[in-house]
Amino acid sequence: MSGSVSPSSKEDRRHSSSASGSSTSSNHERSPESNGRRMRPSVVSVASSLPTVREMHDRRTSSQASLATPPTPHNFSVSSEETVVSSKKVLTNFQKVAARNTEVEENRIRKLSRCNTEYNMQKSVYNRLLDWADSAHTRLGNRLLGFFMESHRRPTLPSKDDLLGLAQHYYPARADLKVQVCDFGLGRAERTEIILGQIEEYWQSKPDWVDVRWIHAPLGLGLTHSSIEDIFLHDGQPGREFENGGAPGWPYVETEVLNMRSHKNFQEMRDVYMILSNLGELDEELDQCTFKNDGNPSLQSDIDWRAGHLGVTANYWNLVASDMPWQLDEGLSMGIMGPSIGLQPIGRKIDRQALSIHPFFRDSHLVRNVFRCFHRCDGILLTLSPMAGINFLDKKMSQHLSEPVNAIFDNENASALGYIFAAFADQGTSTWHRRTVEWFLTYLITEVGVTPHAQRQGYNAPELENAYQSVIQDLKRRRHAPWRKNETVRLVRDYLACVDELTLVKMICQKQVDLFKGMQQDVRKFETEDNRSRRSPDNSSGESMTERIKWALTLVKGRHDATEKLLIDAKQSMEALFQLRSIEQNELAIVSDSQNKAIFLFTGVTIVFLPLSFFTSYYGMNLSTIVNTPRTEGYFWRLCGSIAFFIVVVVTLGAFRHYLRNIWKSRRPVKPTYSMV
Repeated sequence: MSGSVSPSSKEDRRHSSSASGSSTSSNHERSPESNGRRMRPSVVSVASSLPTVREMHDRRTSSQASLATPPTPHNFSVSSEETVVSSKKVLTNFQKVAARNTEVEENRIRKLSRCNTEYNMQKSVYNRLLDWADSAHTRLGNRLLGFFMESHRRPTLPSKDDLLGLAQHYYPARADLKVQVCDFGLGRAERTEIILGQIEEYWQSKPDWVDVRWIHAPLGLGLTHSSIEDIFLHDGQPGREFENGGAPGWPYVETEVLNMRSHKNFQEMRDVYMILSNLGELDEELDQCTFKNDGNPSLQSDIDWRAGHLGVTANYWNLVASDMPWQLDEGLSMGIMGPSIGLQPIGRKIDRQALSIHPFFRDSHLVRNVFRCFHRCDGILLTLSPMAGINFLDKKMSQHLSEPVNAIFDNENASALGYIFAAFADQGTSTWHRRTVEWFLTYLITEVGVTPHAQRQGYNAPELENAYQSVIQDLKRRRHAPWRKNETVRLVRDYLACVDELTLVKMICQKQVDLFKGMQQDVRKFETEDNRSRRSPDNSSGESMTERIKWALTLVKGRHDATEKLLIDAKQSMEALFQLRSIEQNELAIVSDSQNKAIFLFTGVTIVFLPLSFFTSYYGMNLSTIVNTPRTEGYFWRLCGSIAFFIVVVVTLGAFRHYLRNIWKSRRPVKPTYSMV
């Protein structure tokens, strides 16, 4: 029996890869048309190689028939020459893959070493800047002590050169931003790293052997993003339109993507932006270096025109603000924002999410980023997104989070973008169902749109839904814990944070479901047009666009439904908390009422005997009869009265210190609010 997959079992055994159902010849050679692409070992890939029930039945039938009929020499005749040739091909392919993997890993290690060295240098500058900024909010007493004690003096601001290096480390100048160019051809793939100042040169044309050229620029919504997409579409004819997957009058695919960022790195980016952008001393130097290395003929002039049209300033801080990842509750919904409406006024402090209650996600932060795709009929695809977080949940996620942001693309175990290139690095477009830019766009958006998940690594880490379920269970356990001061306030805040996060995750999942449903209609139309034109697939055993979207739609629907159930559970649990605390308050009120009656009786007795005690003490004093005491009664009142007045003033100020502090803060000048364009 041949090893090819039967049509009835192909759908059940299909993996999310592009060619999981490749056939195998009798001499175990893989033809270029049916050779499956390289995949990492995982639970899904191992399960895809297991035989189905139908195949096991066919094998048992064939084995029983072989026992009844003795095999002829013709059935097992394989020439030694064919065996040697096949073995040489397999060994040669294995050596090529092993050499490439070793070289890629060595390059990645060297890049990580360089990035870590640079980060450690900038980290010391960041710590000094943070100490200087935090010292501005010290109390007056500490400032006075700074004149006499060196330990209480305000730290000095780092030098101008150090601050310029720190700013460009976290927010590179637009022309120096790293851009990935990936070329895919028949049995071949190459990746090149360029800067944004060279991007127009690479989308003008592509080599003859390249079927699809994929250009990815890490840009968020803003002036640069808008100019790049407009120039790209102007320089070529658009590809086949995704009318239902895109917006009305805008037949291009875009979505919002969830990914995990390091909470530490996220806080550092916020601190650097909020402190340095308000400093003002670096603006002139930073503005000069923004397009210093720009070799594009149209980019800078288009950004200046666009800024004038929108009435904003195209300075350094406004342009790099798009690199900032969004928290779940920041920004607007996709599809209703333009280049001048980005991240709204923000604060410097990043609050911990409810998801961080789970031990696995303690050091991570769930963020959202836009992901937009623009394709042309010449086979060039442009993707724009500042997404630089973890897409694949793995048991080594803490290690992935510690890696520099600009090296995440090289980590195929953490980044979906890096995984996509690695998936076709060996075979190129040989495994694609159709070697077209529309097929690759569909593969790309479905791979990125369903993240984050733990499927690629064999579910060796908790999914988001499982993590939030554990968080809700922990909140329920804290709900029944004995009463402690301020615990209810903290518990309610955690509940509200959990409800807000689940609400936004559900909203993003719903938009992804709508996107994939629209794309499903578009690819069906594409396939109908191809069938009418009699354009046969380039690889019939490869995964089609319809199958790919069906897989992604199933995953996103499952997450949406699970999130909706968790959201209902969290809201019901929070309502039960309010009811429980209300009952506890009623019981405490009853106990307090009995205590108030006892205090009232004690107060009445005190009021009766207090005047008697005062007058007996006052008229019982006779200072003149005390030996060697020339003091009079006036001296007693001057001394004791002053002490009593001082004590009353101190106690009153201490009792109303919070109220007085709020009054003082309300009269201080308000600092300007920062807005990102």
